Amino acid sequence: MTQAPEQEAPPVPEGHVRLTIDGQTVDAPKGELLIRTCERLGIVVPRFCDHPLLDPAGACRQCLVEVEMGGRPMPKPQASCTMTVADGMVVKTQHTSPVADKAQQGVMELLLINHPLDCPICDKGGECPLQNQAMSSGRAESRFVEEKRHFAKPLPISDEVLLDRERCVLCQRCTRFSEQIAGDPFIELLERGAHQQIGTEETAWGEGEEFQSYFSGNTIQICPVGALTSASYRFRSRPFDLVSTPGQCEHCASGCSTRRDWRRGGVTRVLAGEDPNVNEEWLCDKGRFAFRYPTSPQRVLAPMVRGDDGELVAVSWIEALERAAELLLAARDGSGPGRVLVGDDGVEAEGDPKKGVGVLPGGRLTVEDAYAYGKFARLALRSNDVDHRARVHSDEELDFLAGHVAGVAPGHVSYAHLEAARTVLCVAFDPEEESPIVFLRLRKASRHGTRVVHVGSWTTPAVAKTGGHLVRVAPGDEPAALDDLPDDVATALGEPGAVVLVGERAAEVPGLLTAVAGLGSRTGARVAWVPRRAGERGGVDAGALPTLLPGARLLTDADAREAVAAVWGVPTLPESPGRDVTAMLRAAADGVLAGLVVGGLEPADLPDPALARAALAEADVVVSLEQVFSEVTGYADVVLPVAPAVNRGGTYRNWEGRDRTFATTIDPGQGSSGRVGGTAAITLPDCRVLDSLAVEMDVDLFTQTPAAAAAELAELGTVAVTPSTPRTRPDSEPAGRAPGTVRLATWRQLLDGGALLAQEPDLPGTARPARLRVAAATAERLGLVAGEPARLHAAEQPGRHAEPDPTLAGLDLVVELADLPEDVVWAPSHVPGASGVTTLAALGLHHGGPVRVTGSAAPESGDQQ
Repeated sequence: MTQAPEQEAPPVPEGHVRLTIDGQTVDAPKGELLIRTCERLGIVVPRFCDHPLLDPAGACRQCLVEVEMGGRPMPKPQASCTMTVADGMVVKTQHTSPVADKAQQGVMELLLINHPLDCPICDKGGECPLQNQAMSSGRAESRFVEEKRHFAKPLPISDEVLLDRERCVLCQRCTRFSEQIAGDPFIELLERGAHQQIGTEETAWGEGEEFQSYFSGNTIQICPVGALTSASYRFRSRPFDLVSTPGQCEHCASGCSTRRDWRRGGVTRVLAGEDPNVNEEWLCDKGRFAFRYPTSPQRVLAPMVRGDDGELVAVSWIEALERAAELLLAARDGSGPGRVLVGDDGVEAEGDPKKGVGVLPGGRLTVEDAYAYGKFARLALRSNDVDHRARVHSDEELDFLAGHVAGVAPGHVSYAHLEAARTVLCVAFDPEEESPIVFLRLRKASRHGTRVVHVGSWTTPAVAKTGGHLVRVAPGDEPAALDDLPDDVATALGEPGAVVLVGERAAEVPGLLTAVAGLGSRTGARVAWVPRRAGERGGVDAGALPTLLPGARLLTDADAREAVAAVWGVPTLPESPGRDVTAMLRAAADGVLAGLVVGGLEPADLPDPALARAALAEADVVVSLEQVFSEVTGYADVVLPVAPAVNRGGTYRNWEGRDRTFATTIDPGQGSSGRVGGTAAITLPDCRVLDSLAVEMDVDLFTQTPAAAAAELAELGTVAVTPSTPRTRPDSEPAGRAPGTVRLATWRQLLDGGALLAQEPDLPGTARPARLRVAAATAERLGLVAGEPARLHAAEQPGRHAEPDPTLAGLDLVVELADLPEDVVWAPSHVPGASGVTTLAALGLHHGGPVRVTGSAAPESGDQQ
């Protein structure tokens, strides 16, 4: 009988090596870690220090395996998390090698020598890798009889992160994350031998810097034991008591995947979800810890109507909707009282009736809600007066959004493009403060060769941690800087894959968005707009703007209006372009516009807070759709409660244009909404509230559910965007600077006392303190001293912004020297304090504008220092 010839092995693919693991032959890419190859084969190798997103450390030695090279075994087991694959290598894990199994058991015994037996009270109990691997890779009995080491506990690394040092297995995950990923190397290994521990110099010896990072919570999640715990979760629950629901972060436009753990009708903790395409396994502290607001005492739990005595009274949904519809119809049709005009002789007379209602949805919206607001404005209110930009804005920005953002295909610029780019230019955008996960990707890219260039006024922490490439420019001069970039930067932007990231605050600098568009056209670099709020990008595509219809359709295009009207089942749509936020507020303050429908908008966030308050006070009708009581509800005639993200489903569209769909975490009927008058309160998505309100106005929106709104928006589709050059409007030219003033640079910090952070007592502890930054020469000229307070005063700037709030004399901040241009100072635009948040806008101060700075007495107790 003829023996069949042995089948010839296929050739090794180029760039790969062939090795054997537990008897299985496998081809692996050159340079791949041995533990990753085992994972691909489904072979579980225990480990503590290994993490796929951190550089190898080989610290815990739990992943020891037996290795042969060239037919000869290595003299001792090797750490598979640090050894790369090689051709002809033969590997035996604990599954097939008694040597590897004994080594792993020995390492486990050493790790448990000093580890306390406090699993029943440890926050990690029930989800602890040490527990699991002690059972799978440990010995049944310990031979250690000496006393374990003890430390004072817990040790506060920060207000949110607590350390139990005796539980630490010295895996170095936290130290590597802090140094490699976040760039905040304040937590480190201290001492040596049996006394070795993690901590900070401050916690160990009473000196050094506190661990202050926007990403500190990630060290808790990646800790493989219960050494690092969360102050907000500590002793609150056990994993087996929790229900886990996937979600999406609602705090910024990064689009992070999350996991919400909840019990008894309330969220107990938020963890980062695993999404390699977006946030990988990371989350900023704002997204991780700012989850208490749905159970805040300030939550709006029932519809309210303002009574004859001027007080808001809780009523039924039917009563509130009927009252709101009645008021809005009168305001829309101009059947309310006329304006009161005062003649030169001081005699009052009734003028033309106020007419029309403006819609200010705010930037917190899902795509479905933004679509419903736009449709409500155009059908129920018969107007294009709708604008979701609750921030600095401009007509130039509207042109930029229409020509370079609306309708751009998802993935035109993505996180993957940031990592692959050889050059990324950031304009009017501080990624760590405004989109933290974008910052982490840029830092990761910079560590692997990407050049990240920032156009800005000083070397911020984000600039330093992404390579330190700064094109220094005085505020307001950014357009000229883009037109005259250094030759090496301009050349690099012309290379394939280059990216330009521009922030939403570019709208405050006249001509800057025009310059960005021109730079992209001139160099071929991809341009992406990165707003701060989660609902900004979706609001653009859903048509919640005065010049855009859903699906990137221009309002001025008759065919576009006809297409939308056909889907909506109406003969025509309003043709006149609507007013933007400022124009609506000015019209209401001047007695032209009769009413306002307001979503999650804070007057303090607007470029002219005083104008916003005057408009709310002067409007005949204010209908507020709110999650928590705010300054707006104090002016509202009707308050309609809407559901936070945890109590509803929907879709956020992140800055990439990627849809981040999420489902309801906790049904409001399960008690998370609280109770009013003994009756369970019901809050609804904005889209359903607007649909019900429109029905009372004899209009059908068909947005009863987020799914219905999403389906109709999908039916409309998206038209192809036509890139265009924004127009710099004559009324937005920068004003001059008066003698004795300096120029102000400003933007928001990540943790600055926003409305959704009000119930987070620990989170402000990791916020960066507000400082007045100034160059040494400028400080000397102005008589300012580093470490001492100085006061910001309003300066005359006619023709651009309203007068400052007369009740605010100024703002005191501690001086810190930085590398700003001369005659330029920087301060955060929002400064939290004991009496609330003070904004520079309330002082009449804006980026690029003039400011007076003087030495000051020490700030009063409670002021930000």
